[in-house]
Amino acid sequence: MNIKKSLSILLLMVMVISITACASDNNDDVYNKITSEQAKEIIDAEEDIVILDVRTKEEYDEGHIENAILIPNTEINDRIEEEIPDKDTKILVYCRSGNRSSSATRDILELGYTDVYDFGGIINWDYEIVK
Repeated sequence: MNIKKSLSILLLMVMVISITACASDNNDDVYNKITSEQAKEIIDAEEDIVILDVRTKEEYDEGHIENAILIPNTEINDRIEEEIPDKDTKILVYCRSGNRSSSATRDILELGYTDVYDFGGIINWDYEIVK
């Protein structure tokens, strides 16, 4: 293979990779990861928000953030539109360590919600909880 043909193939490959890399998942543009401190500031300052706990009922009963509603991660797709019908509601999502909240946040965004924030796990929550 001559050098000119090799360079053409290489250039074509770089162009394809560049185009593919620029195409992004819509959810990555709106995915908001915040700290528990930022979540606390929002909770203290705003009224029309939903604090969403996506753990199990048993975990929720052991202790949860005040005023949090429970929709387990495994039930998000089936229940969120009934529980939170306004897709522009500000939703703060948490779980135990941050894994389920990340997954749930992405699922919620895919359902068309526009103002969703993942603040990770309750294990990083340094404020009061309800038991």
